[in-house]
Amino acid sequence: MASNNKRSAEISIIGEDSDLLSIKPLGAGQEVGRSCLIIQYKNKTIMLDCGIHPGRHGVEALPYTDIVAEDQIDLLLISHFHLDHCGALPWFLERTSFKGRVFMTHATKAIYRWLLADYVKVSNISTDQMLYTEKDLEKSMTKIETVHFHQEKEVNGIKFWCYNAGHVLGAAMFMIEIAGVKILYTGDFSRQEDRHLMAAEIPSVKPDVLIIESTYGVHIHEKREIREKRFTSTVHDIVNRGGRCLIPVFALGRAQELLLILDEYWSNHPELHDIPIYYASSLAKKCMAVYQTYVGAMNDKIRNQIAISNPFIFKHISNLKGIDHFDDIGPCVVMASPGMMQSGLSRELFEKWCTDSKNGVVIAGYCVEGTLAKEVMSEPEEVLSMSGQKLARKLSVDYISFSAHTDYEQTSEFIRMLKPPHIILVHGEQNEMMRLKTALVREYQENPEISITVHTPRNCEEVQLYFRGEKMAKVMGSLAVEKFKDEQQLSGVLIKRGFSYHIVDPSDLSAYTNLKTSTVMQRQIIPFALPFHVLHTALTQLTPNVKSFAIENKRALKVFDSVLIVEEDNSVIVEWAASNGDDMYADAVVTVILQIDSSSAALETVKSLGDSGNKPEPEDRQFLHDMYGEDHVVRSTSGKLVTVTIDGKIASIDIKGQKINCDNESLKSQLASILKRHSLCSI
Repeated sequence: MASNNKRSAEISIIGEDSDLLSIKPLGAGQEVGRSCLIIQYKNKTIMLDCGIHPGRHGVEALPYTDIVAEDQIDLLLISHFHLDHCGALPWFLERTSFKGRVFMTHATKAIYRWLLADYVKVSNISTDQMLYTEKDLEKSMTKIETVHFHQEKEVNGIKFWCYNAGHVLGAAMFMIEIAGVKILYTGDFSRQEDRHLMAAEIPSVKPDVLIIESTYGVHIHEKREIREKRFTSTVHDIVNRGGRCLIPVFALGRAQELLLILDEYWSNHPELHDIPIYYASSLAKKCMAVYQTYVGAMNDKIRNQIAISNPFIFKHISNLKGIDHFDDIGPCVVMASPGMMQSGLSRELFEKWCTDSKNGVVIAGYCVEGTLAKEVMSEPEEVLSMSGQKLARKLSVDYISFSAHTDYEQTSEFIRMLKPPHIILVHGEQNEMMRLKTALVREYQENPEISITVHTPRNCEEVQLYFRGEKMAKVMGSLAVEKFKDEQQLSGVLIKRGFSYHIVDPSDLSAYTNLKTSTVMQRQIIPFALPFHVLHTALTQLTPNVKSFAIENKRALKVFDSVLIVEEDNSVIVEWAASNGDDMYADAVVTVILQIDSSSAALETVKSLGDSGNKPEPEDRQFLHDMYGEDHVVRSTSGKLVTVTIDGKIASIDIKGQKINCDNESLKSQLASILKRHSLCSI
């Protein structure tokens, strides 16, 4: 039983980095009625349909929305206007915390308004457990957005578009794409063209997951011609014996198909012209106006015929607003809503006529468990009236299904053309669903080329699927000017939009985003009491890449070509542009400064140098020491020559004259290259 009382949400939020796709029926799981599913993937949540159960009343008819956080739902898609798919929508939009966006086709929205207004009126008569009022319905209309067939939309990174589903006017199958994973939800669909609707399309894009109805399981429908002949013959027989023929239908959908059939049959049988046919619905005129408006959404036969005459202006059918306007004086045919006779005019007429054996009822659509229509199909001797009185059932009962749902042949062909890896069956009674699953598994189990898994979740049972897709990034802007080679490294800024990735040069950020680049300069003032040349010497032991110069008459060093050090009174200023690499260099430089400033050995060295009158090791000899070792490098007492001895080979370097004397060309060339790099010798 659905409840308004909130439990702790059982549907946890699935993070964006998770590979888990979660699908959970909140209705229509191993049942027909209150279609409602929740899909979660990459931190996105989608609800598919929001219907009521035709066999239940009040809150018990609602889907199990109390196990989901309504305010976390990004998107709600309605497949068509039948109550078991959209009947709870005004309640959900106006009585819950839902803040997302809701879409349906134009025709569905137009019919939804009138169909649910009729449901509200009927509910007022049959139950005091009102889910919503007509005012709620009016307010919900402003929140509903429309989508054309094949029009791609995007909401919070969720892409979706829809295909024609047949079934009823405006019915849609939705293809949903999140991070490259495609999910097709068929809703109710039919692959057979009838008198006014085209067959459901075959999507051009193959889905990873197919959520498909299983209403008729493994049953196979009669051929349309045979079905129509049996229907007209049955109606003819009932009125021929002087009886009243009741055809329970929903105001929109199959009703229009049956009206077309009966009007044509009456036109071809003059002997029936005195027997009236009534279309008993308060929505009759409004509904027919909608159908005439959306003729373009119907099949070629209707579109061609409308150019000559309007097929929905009937010659032999009259509208009947209610039982108060009905003169029940002889044989007649009455099409009355609702289709499952749970309340309304169809229920009233059934109770009035069921005790007369001349009368008959023709059940022309699918019937849900718990409804009177389903009950009378078993031809019971008695039925219970709405007032609780037992009534003898003597009228004839015939079941001739014009329900525009796929049968096994249509369903298996549809799956065969799409070959989805995962199939989730919904909208089917448990037995029918399991038979369909068995048949599908048997069909593909011996085919090694196709791997298909069939799931049959109950209400509130989660199906968990994992999809690990590669993340692809497009190179944009100036980075894309040159063609890259395989394995070539690329440096840029990674931009994420929804589930798309782009790499751009930092200078192009403003062209592709609202971001701008800037440079953050880091500056530290560090106490330093030692002579500046001591720091210079220490840093050359860290790296040979140390340059000495002056800034505004202050001594300065540039280390690693990025870290600037400026001498101040009893301190040094360290400055660099913040970046991963330069921050690392700056850390190393600061570490050296702090170490030598606190080192007693450094202080002793300074003192000894001051006492002896000597200066620190010259830079040329220091880096030569680093290269060849102290035992192999000797400076003359005059300080003008440096001698390098390696493996018996001797080189004499005149620093001032910038000359190298050495008999060994290899050593001479090596020294020349080293000295040139340190700008001490041009040779």
